[in-house]
Amino acid sequence: MNCCAGPRQSAIDSAGPPADGIERLWWVFFWLLFGIFVIVMAFLAGSLSRRSAGAPAPPERDIRLGRTVAGASIVTVLILFVLILVSVRVGQSTSVPKTRPAMTIEVMGNQWWWYVRYTNDVANRIAVTANEIHIPVGKAVMIRGTSNDVIHSFWAPNLQGKRDLIPSRVTINWIQADRPGAFRGQCAEFCGLQHAHMAFWVVAQTEHDFEQWFNTQLAPAANPTTPIAQRGQEVFLNNACRTCHNISGTPAAGQVGPDLTHVGSRLSLAAGTLPNNVGSLTGWIADPQTIKPGNHMATVPISSDDLQAVAEYLESLK
Repeated sequence: MNCCAGPRQSAIDSAGPPADGIERLWWVFFWLLFGIFVIVMAFLAGSLSRRSAGAPAPPERDIRLGRTVAGASIVTVLILFVLILVSVRVGQSTSVPKTRPAMTIEVMGNQWWWYVRYTNDVANRIAVTANEIHIPVGKAVMIRGTSNDVIHSFWAPNLQGKRDLIPSRVTINWIQADRPGAFRGQCAEFCGLQHAHMAFWVVAQTEHDFEQWFNTQLAPAANPTTPIAQRGQEVFLNNACRTCHNISGTPAAGQVGPDLTHVGSRLSLAAGTLPNNVGSLTGWIADPQTIKPGNHMATVPISSDDLQAVAEYLESLK
């Protein structure tokens, strides 16, 4: 489900150097194999049109046929060799960036959402978010991936190929976007009931916009300014919400579910399942199992007024 506007999720609509190589490889395969298909169909059509009903084939025809099969076999081997060579070269070029990565981002797959942590040599420059990765345009970014439960696969097709995330192991990948935009990614390894609803967004921004966003992520959550949002914060902190979710600057310090410190600024909810607005928040909090059956978020029994207040509070966390 694509709940946000942005470039189509496609490996043949590349937006960065790693994906460029993969797209070129795709087109090489496509046109070469399409040409082979056309040639084979032409030979088939020709042989059918020349077929003689019941007449035995002359010996010289068998000789020509043998030579044709031998020639086709040699050409097939050469084509496979070329395709393997090109594939290996593309794999090498997309595995290591040409420039030093500007930053390292840790990504952990969970059923069914993404934990995202920005690391930095300076201890106070660490930010945590969920289901959304922001990167500066034109800069290589290292992705250190792992899984908290089953095998997942991190795939942002417009930016890079797939990379499996395996429990108790760290896999290294990198992405780079050469133009601003929001690029949808997806778990590409079947990981359970809600595998199809385990998406994420990579948002490529100018250097200035990225720094603004990152500095905002470093700050604690803003205090609610409206009565309904203040009521929502009170309800959130007095219920089980705080035991699973973290909101920096408040007593809520749960580490089970996604960090909600700046949840109101994200493009989507529930790992790309819903657009981010008060209505979606209200529906998600009220009955997460109907929207995303099997997910690990519990239904908290609160009144409709308190439900609306919590949604307003979370939406205010920009």
